[in-house]
Amino acid sequence: MAKLVRKFSALAGAAIAISLIGVVPATAQEEAPAAYEIAPVAEGLDHPWSLTFMPDGSLLIVELSGQIGVMRDGVLADEPVAGVPEVYFESQGGLFDVELDPDFAENSLVYLSYAHGTPKSNWTRVARARFDGEALTDLAVIFDATPAKDTPVHYGGRIAFLPDETMLVTIGDGFDYREEAQNLGSHLGKIVRIGRDGRALADNPFAGREGALPEIWSYGHRNQQGLVYDAASGRVYEHEHGAQGGDEINVIEPGKNYGWPVITRGIDYSGARISPFTEYEGMEQPIVDWTPSIAPAGMTIYRGDAFPEWQGDIFVGALAAQHVRRVKMENGEPTGEEVLFSELGKRIRDVRTGPDGNLYLVTDGEGGSVLRVTPAR
Repeated sequence: MAKLVRKFSALAGAAIAISLIGVVPATAQEEAPAAYEIAPVAEGLDHPWSLTFMPDGSLLIVELSGQIGVMRDGVLADEPVAGVPEVYFESQGGLFDVELDPDFAENSLVYLSYAHGTPKSNWTRVARARFDGEALTDLAVIFDATPAKDTPVHYGGRIAFLPDETMLVTIGDGFDYREEAQNLGSHLGKIVRIGRDGRALADNPFAGREGALPEIWSYGHRNQQGLVYDAASGRVYEHEHGAQGGDEINVIEPGKNYGWPVITRGIDYSGARISPFTEYEGMEQPIVDWTPSIAPAGMTIYRGDAFPEWQGDIFVGALAAQHVRRVKMENGEPTGEEVLFSELGKRIRDVRTGPDGNLYLVTDGEGGSVLRVTPAR
């Protein structure tokens, strides 16, 4: 792949409608666009889904099909990581996130989220294992979402760690089970908070409530494929797919109801209305809504030195729209948006900030790639 150099506004020629909730439109924000270069890191991948940066400088490339590739010194190892559990690889199901324990340097622990089961009975699972750079050992399942479902879609599967030694996991609504997002007796359509050993936590908002699952942290979600804890602000940001319209970025707080499917700006794929409501008492509003949909996937809050003008902004991959959406942030509020990297013409599955301060993109599907975005020289 040839190196791409961009020295023009990424908004030029963009024809994608956006809707921000009570913010200044992007056209009101005057700034010089960042100049960047894009170069391939790895190519020819099988449905790459996410990235993990290792302390030794190596890179783990997670493929939905159930493999983890290791890249060291710019070279992808011939053999994938051994000991990866069997995943249910079908449609949107497979291996999702692989995240390092915050104390990885001391305990060598990693966490994996993946689809598990059969076509008639499958669910989102989280396991923990030790990783020595080549293989996973001592693998133990620490969380299974319940109930099982018979659809190979809407798993969620994003992991984020909180500073209190707990972790969050997104669980999608299973598509055909959207009403379960409002049912506190089901994990579907929820974000759960568990200990790093998988235990339910006594200080979760619904712990001890009759009929409620103790792991639930927030509810009323559809299919959440972006989840970030921002240490600088102490906020948790999440994004999720709507149906046709109604893609959202939310600030997640414990115990809150984010509305799906009672409130939405999207419509069903049949063309029918999902709900007459776009707001309802006791249900949270997103900070950003995308209608029509961009199909968001992956998310990072940029905290690096390579692009000072991007500091603190949210970057979201877009599958259907085939670009990265930069949401400009000031004092915790969105102030505008910029379309980036549309020149690639690729579905963007993940976007991450590297330890080197550069931005890393994952393109979707068979023959997917990992790309590095650096300042133009």
